[in-house]
Amino acid sequence: MNTNNKGFTEKDWKLFRNKIGKWQENYIDRLNEEYINILRQDKNPSEKFWQLFERIKKDAKKPGVIIEIRKSAMIDSIVQLLRENVIQLEDLDEFSQILKDRIYTIMEL
Repeated sequence: MNTNNKGFTEKDWKLFRNKIGKWQENYIDRLNEEYINILRQDKNPSEKFWQLFERIKKDAKKPGVIIEIRKSAMIDSIVQLLRENVIQLEDLDEFSQILKDRIYTIMEL
């Protein structure tokens, strides 16, 4: 197993790069459903617009929408994705035990 002092393998890095797009698409799909619910509320059109505007502005900064893909930040990125409920621990099943142990330690699980 090719590991480094960062707590993950080269395979983990490749897996992360392959999965991040799908994770973000799934998260944005959930956000879109929430946006639809905002638009369906029984409020004035302008109220719905501004509520949605503020919500999108806030969500656009979340790691489920935009995240820097850097090898050196992969562990931190995964922790952010977990904390923001973009992904669940089960989404890490294919990753190495060394990566999962590092994540569990950081998140105090």
